[in-house]
Amino acid sequence: MAKQIDWLYHRNSCTTCKRAQAYLVPAGVTAATVVNATKERIDAKKALQHLAGVEKLIAVKGKRIETLDLKHDRPDDDAILALIMGPTGNLRAPTAKVGTTMVVGFTDDAYRQVFG
Repeated sequence: MAKQIDWLYHRNSCTTCKRAQAYLVPAGVTAATVVNATKERIDAKKALQHLAGVEKLIAVKGKRIETLDLKHDRPDDDAILALIMGPTGNLRAPTAKVGTTMVVGFTDDAYRQVFG
C-alpha cells in the first residue's frame, strides 16, 4: 500500500475532500506537498502541466470512475480537461498525485485502487 502522496490539492471546506481525508488518515497515508485549493487556483493550463510524468489518470465524477492510460493511449487535452476541471474552470479537488498516478475526485473504490 502506498503511504505517501507526492502532491495533494484540496479545500478544507470541501465535503468530498473531507471524505478523502477520512479515508487517508486512518490508513496512515501522508502528503509530501499540500496545496490549498481555496488559496491557489489551478486553471486548465496549469492542470495540464501537473500531468507531466503521469501515466495513469483516475477521474471520479459522482460514482463513475474513468481510468485513462496516458502513457500508451492519451486522449486529447480537451477530453482530459473535461474529466479533471470543475465548473469554475479550476482543477477539481481533491486531486492526489502518487508516483505516476493522479486521482481526481474521491470514492472509496478509486482510492483503494491507488492506496490498497
